Amino acid sequence: MFVDKPYSKHYIFVSEATKMKLVIVESPAKCTTIKRYLGDNYVVMASLGHIRDLATSGKDGLGVNVNDDFAPTYIINKDKQHIVKELKTAMSKCDEVILATDPDREGEAIAWHLAQVLGLDVNTTKRLEFHEITRDSIGEAMLNPRTIDQNLVSSQETRRIIDRIIGFKLSTLLFKKIRSRSGGRVQSATLKMIADHDEEIAKFVPEEYWTINVKIDAFNRTFSVNLITDKDEKITNGVDAQAIVDRIPENLVVDHIEKKIKVSDSKEPFITSTLQQEAFSRLKFKTKKTQLIAQQLYEGIEVDGEHVGLITYMRTDSTRLSPTFVQRATAYIQEKFGKEYLGHAKKIRQVSMMQDAHEAIRPTSNHRTPESVRRFLTNDQYNLYKLIYNRTLASLMQSKKDEQMTIFLNGGGLSYKLDLTRTLFKGYEAVYADGEKEENHFDYFPDFEEGKEFKVVYKEAEQKFTQAPAHYSEAKIVKLMEEVGIGRPSTYASTIETIRKRKYVDDQSGILTITQQGALTSTVLNKYFPEIVNTKYTAQMESKLDDIENGSQSRSKILNEFYYPFIEHFNIVSQKMYKEKFEETGEKCPICGAPLVIKEGKNGTFVGCSNFPSCKYVQKEETEKVELVKIGEQCPECGGDLVLREKNGSTFISCANFPKCRYTRKIPNTNVSPTVEDAKPVKDCPDCDGYLIKKKGRYGYFLGCINYPKCTHMEKIRRTKRK
Repeated sequence: MFVDKPYSKHYIFVSEATKMKLVIVESPAKCTTIKRYLGDNYVVMASLGHIRDLATSGKDGLGVNVNDDFAPTYIINKDKQHIVKELKTAMSKCDEVILATDPDREGEAIAWHLAQVLGLDVNTTKRLEFHEITRDSIGEAMLNPRTIDQNLVSSQETRRIIDRIIGFKLSTLLFKKIRSRSGGRVQSATLKMIADHDEEIAKFVPEEYWTINVKIDAFNRTFSVNLITDKDEKITNGVDAQAIVDRIPENLVVDHIEKKIKVSDSKEPFITSTLQQEAFSRLKFKTKKTQLIAQQLYEGIEVDGEHVGLITYMRTDSTRLSPTFVQRATAYIQEKFGKEYLGHAKKIRQVSMMQDAHEAIRPTSNHRTPESVRRFLTNDQYNLYKLIYNRTLASLMQSKKDEQMTIFLNGGGLSYKLDLTRTLFKGYEAVYADGEKEENHFDYFPDFEEGKEFKVVYKEAEQKFTQAPAHYSEAKIVKLMEEVGIGRPSTYASTIETIRKRKYVDDQSGILTITQQGALTSTVLNKYFPEIVNTKYTAQMESKLDDIENGSQSRSKILNEFYYPFIEHFNIVSQKMYKEKFEETGEKCPICGAPLVIKEGKNGTFVGCSNFPSCKYVQKEETEKVELVKIGEQCPECGGDLVLREKNGSTFISCANFPKCRYTRKIPNTNVSPTVEDAKPVKDCPDCDGYLIKKKGRYGYFLGCINYPKCTHMEKIRRTKRK
């Protein structure tokens, strides 16, 4: 039995005789921590994620009986069979099983699958829900267990069935027609966003424009001032630009000065998407890396001999903070920074398709500062934890107040302005700065006054060209996915990883660009399955899954509405979709005479017969051309030149007329080639008056001196392939 200590937020256990209980979580990293909180009467084991998935049997290998209300067939994953066996063994020694998988749609499904496989009653088996791995959170969950939420399970199962149908059918068709390896509900819509944007970049035509750069000398420093022009009036040629430069006088006069107060509110605490965006922007972390490190911080780190979770659940779309945390954090802010820094919890921002199932991503303890735990973390863990900790604390702090001063100047019939800023109150920036300070940021403003003149020390017209939009970063894609409502916090990183693995995009330090195969895939899908790549369609499907989760829609209705129109359309398209022609090499197949073409395989490109599968000829890669080294002797059998050859790592002497003449003999010393006088010189030896010849050593060919062993100079051989 679990009870709360009087006057404390900590929990202790009161033993119920000697009853043993098995608690099943998803990750092994949680086991030690939770076991420590629960005590000796509890066995804590991990399922390592899903233990079952849809089979690949039945019609089209879908693992779903369409004619029986889409009844799924589940099988235990091969790599999880030993885990199931271990769980059953542990279960036989315990009096009760408690399911404590992750608090989301997938976690609920895992709990349900565990109940099915282990023979547990889903109506009575306890299901724990906690959003941080701390003693208090585990204690609350133990005091308030629930049962498996069947609506959540149905929602996950519906999503899995829809994704299986779309994925299997589209992937098979795409590979058959254009050799693309997969298509899917979320990945295809995401791919189209990237393809459309890159097409826009490709079509971009730069336009010329000119800027006027002016600098003045004031108070022993140089200031850049901006020429004031009509926003719609661009300087489009050098003649006009130079005419303006010629009008700028030696001195500019201050016409008037304006001042105003700017108040900047702190940002909301992190949700999954904003954490991924900020981690990319500030730490250069890819989305996959951010989620991996966040998972480690959530599952727990060994701190002062105790394994503790440092952050709350990292898959969330809500900016909500628990009242308990807000109360503790505001007390901490007042204690550390002062009452004037106290702000308030942000109003929850409603995001498209927002579920609000979990809190924002926050530290589990405001007193566990980044610096206090730094020695227990890797650099990456520390940097991400610091980002989360500071952002959360800043969200509860007062706004930053800046004073902005704009100096307006005149000269030569032209107007200019200079913007300066100074901070009146740091507010939230005491812990979380928005970025580097502006160039013209001051503690105290310089003494600019109306009527004062300042010398122009630099004036120049600069030619520029408009720039194409930047390619999307991973962080930008995550933001777009959130904005249009496709995917969920748990799928952002995995979706990007999928299109990268399929080689639909190139990834250079988190910047994504469409590949030729990715563009082709997007074009074909957009032509034949426009609804699949349509973000609105994908978002509507997410909304329907949410309706199943909250009980307002039935699983059967959603699946029937999706399946039959999709299959009818698929059958029509599969008959009329063109088959992409492969690029021909200009050569003919030596077996059947059909053109040889360039194909894409799992190991990269290769050349094969266009008549596949009737003809399965594949052209072998040309081996490097090795120039044979003559040893200065004639073959005793045919009179041809004797040369050095290599086979299976060994060097030997044979006739140059091989295979007509098969004379061979061994070399007495196989570590180096014979150093005969007429061996073909490659280049002069830099260490002596000899020259280098091609030799064969234990690690391959090299250049060695003809005067070996007196001279031991050696060089690597740089090979080139035949074109």
